[in-house]
Amino acid sequence: MSTMLHRTIHLFRKGLRLHDNPTLLAALESSEVVYPVYILDRKFLMSAMHIGTLRWHFLLQSLEDLHRSLTKLGSCLLVIQGEYESVLRDHVEKWNITQVTLDAEIEPFYKEMEQTIQALGGEMGFDVLSSMGHTLYDIRRILDKNGGTPPLTYKRFLHILSVLGDPNAPVRNLTAEDFQRCKPPSALGLVEGYQVPRPEDLGIPQQSQSPWRGGESEGLQRLEQHLKNQGWVANFTKPKTIPNSLLPSTTGLSPYFSLGCLSVRSFFYRLSNIYAQVFEEMLLDADYSINAGNWMWLSASAFFHQYTRIFCPVRFGKRTDPEGQYIRKYLPVLTNFPSKYIYEPWTAPEEAQKQAGCIIDRTLRPRKTKDPSSHRRNGVELRTESTAPKSQANTLTTKPRLLNFGSPWSHSDPHSTCQGPQPKAVSRLHASVGRGM
Repeated sequence: MSTMLHRTIHLFRKGLRLHDNPTLLAALESSEVVYPVYILDRKFLMSAMHIGTLRWHFLLQSLEDLHRSLTKLGSCLLVIQGEYESVLRDHVEKWNITQVTLDAEIEPFYKEMEQTIQALGGEMGFDVLSSMGHTLYDIRRILDKNGGTPPLTYKRFLHILSVLGDPNAPVRNLTAEDFQRCKPPSALGLVEGYQVPRPEDLGIPQQSQSPWRGGESEGLQRLEQHLKNQGWVANFTKPKTIPNSLLPSTTGLSPYFSLGCLSVRSFFYRLSNIYAQVFEEMLLDADYSINAGNWMWLSASAFFHQYTRIFCPVRFGKRTDPEGQYIRKYLPVLTNFPSKYIYEPWTAPEEAQKQAGCIIDRTLRPRKTKDPSSHRRNGVELRTESTAPKSQANTLTTKPRLLNFGSPWSHSDPHSTCQGPQPKAVSRLHASVGRGM
């Protein structure tokens, strides 16, 4: 028995993209006709979202880019200005619509809008289909796993995610065949009356432009540039922001995630796959099953979830590499240091420092403390001097070299992990050791 196909309006709200768009894909697979629509409700945008001039430009650019992408696939974006409910009511009747699809969102004003659309569907007799595509996880599942309430601590939040497992994989790419099968009969005539407005049509000043151009195409291009940078991928972490920078000191991808021009799920899996490819390329003993299992074990995302994998760079180093060969290779300034002090060079006697040809400035020597909260951000400055015998100074320069280890840390409990901030250079080295176990 054949299922009747729908006549569908797909409402774009924040998912302004074609890649990894599960709701649009569902609309195309369940319909004989699909109208891709963006309702430009200026009152809603200015009141609920408080959208400013820069974001207006970014939004309009994103809509233009979406329209161009749809046109390449044989469709178009229909931008309709007006109040949300009245616009939808008019066009449901005008186009004999039997289904409305839209991304589920988490903001209260978008949830209220979806409830209004659900009520309108009940009144006018059309189905409403919504699915989560803007966030990495379905927020509703997180709430369900936590007894119907939001997790109130980050630790609890991470526990819930470990229970949920990996996010859903991105859906397949859309094709011209998808849209050709669902093209409205009057598609060519539709375009003329539903164009993306220009900024001047909305009274938006042209001079208030951002160096970030909106749209899926621009977002994907920026993402590819970052992913091609092997150093950026290998050291990916939360970027450090510079408050007084004239340009963003972050990745610059957040505006594209915010409006859904980029899929967070695509980013997540692209980054994960690149990590896996690096391991397969660089490891002589790379093995598909062992590598995958080890990643899950190390991340505590499978097998067990209670272990906190935090290493003390001093105790871990002394246990796994007591001679400090790893430190000597990647910090040649410490090549000639005695093994006894290689992991805590500031504790070495002055005579040992002179023999090693590496003197620690006494004024910057870290202070020991039993209270981690009282740590000060004292740098550790290492200078290489020509006091070492020539046979020992082959890796050292005759001019002073500076090496900043960052803040000190204490050992108030010899049986516990290190307390307080860890020296940045050493902790990065031992992060590498941990990954290579």
